[in-house]
Amino acid sequence: MSGIIGKKLGMTSLYDKNGKYVACTVIQAGPCIVTQVKTSEKDGYAALQLAFDEKKEKHTPQALLKHFQKAGTTPKRKLAEFKFDEQKNLGDTIDVTIFSEGEYVEVVGSTKGKGFQGVVKRHGFSGVGARSHGQHDRERAPGSVGASSDPSRVLRGLRMAGRMGNARRKIQNLEVIKVMPDKNIIIIKGNVPGSKNAYVLIEK
Repeated sequence: MSGIIGKKLGMTSLYDKNGKYVACTVIQAGPCIVTQVKTSEKDGYAALQLAFDEKKEKHTPQALLKHFQKAGTTPKRKLAEFKFDEQKNLGDTIDVTIFSEGEYVEVVGSTKGKGFQGVVKRHGFSGVGARSHGQHDRERAPGSVGASSDPSRVLRGLRMAGRMGNARRKIQNLEVIKVMPDKNIIIIKGNVPGSKNAYVLIEK
């Protein structure tokens, strides 16, 4: 599955091909450099490693620095692998022109991190009800979590408080509204995971 690495710039609204005013996501897609060509004979599978977004040399480990020098490019921040049908060579550039307006893509990203959250925000619990005599701040409490003498334990998978967000998510069947090759911009209908300036993977 071919694709490209991008950076989510924000959201806007545009008219689609049907004249409907829709919310869209603006993504800077590439240009990406081919930093490694993996083959079935050597690596067990065929894929291309792409690199995106500039990074300072002093912040790059020596091993990665040599890896980028071998491809003839400067250090990059984000690396990802994609499968391409056409043959590519080390150091080739892949840009937003691999996409066309009207086609559908899949976008992979990490959702916004919410930190440690209680059951009301994390799972939509309504709390234990209204406060009554003797209760103290119980409106957002999870309530009882224990079972009876059988099984005498809390079962695995019980919805409780914990870390929320910062999870890898894939959104499928997103329509490409507009492609701007001169600015390396692709505008996709709908929203994609992640905050502003978050890295995303756009797959065909």
